[in-house]
Amino acid sequence: MCLGQALLYFMVFLAGVAAGIFSNILIFGYMQELPLRALFKAGAVVSFLNLLKRKRGNHIEKSNLFYFYPVELGSAAIFVLCYHFFGPGIYFLKYAVMLQLLLIISILDIQRGVIPNRFVLLLFFWLFIWQFVWPYHSLQSVALGFLIGGALFYVISMLSRGGMGGGDIKLMAVLGFSVGWPYVLIIFMISFVLGAFAGVILLAAGKRVLKDSLPFAPFLSLGFLLVIFWGVEIWQWYASFW
Repeated sequence: MCLGQALLYFMVFLAGVAAGIFSNILIFGYMQELPLRALFKAGAVVSFLNLLKRKRGNHIEKSNLFYFYPVELGSAAIFVLCYHFFGPGIYFLKYAVMLQLLLIISILDIQRGVIPNRFVLLLFFWLFIWQFVWPYHSLQSVALGFLIGGALFYVISMLSRGGMGGGDIKLMAVLGFSVGWPYVLIIFMISFVLGAFAGVILLAAGKRVLKDSLPFAPFLSLGFLLVIFWGVEIWQWYASFW
């Protein structure tokens, strides 16, 4: 890698950190039960940045402090990965925004055990615009992905008697709308493998008992990330067994 390329990656990394700071503003605003419009009023973003800075060094709960820097580093990693795979084109914009929203959703699911409708709807609206203006999959494919993704998680929710929440169902349907058929099945399988693996580790470590629920948005998000970068290779590998 030449110096010019390294400098470009570094600039993308810094842009990702800046996006992570903004994501922390949205996360903190949601935790404080502030409407989104309040965050965009004149001076609100600056005041939130100052508030985050003060909270980091002083009296913020340790459980909240734990996520500030990882969000920024995770955001930077998202930007670098998207730039590496898609370059400085339209798909960089599409997937960088998507993964940023999924990062916010995942943190809130871990922290509060909830997947906020506002962020899921924002994600769906973003995808709907892309499907209308610059479609990557056919309408039949994304519609099938949406229906199958939502239906799979709805059935699991019924069978587990609430073990899978409504937020998970809606998020899976939206991700199915993004990747279409058959890649929605890969997200489904990967997320459950990752979730089961994490559950076993937490049980073995004594951090959870069998009846405890597990935040599932992070595993759905990781499954989606793997699909958009290596979905074709994963599907071909899976198909080779049949």
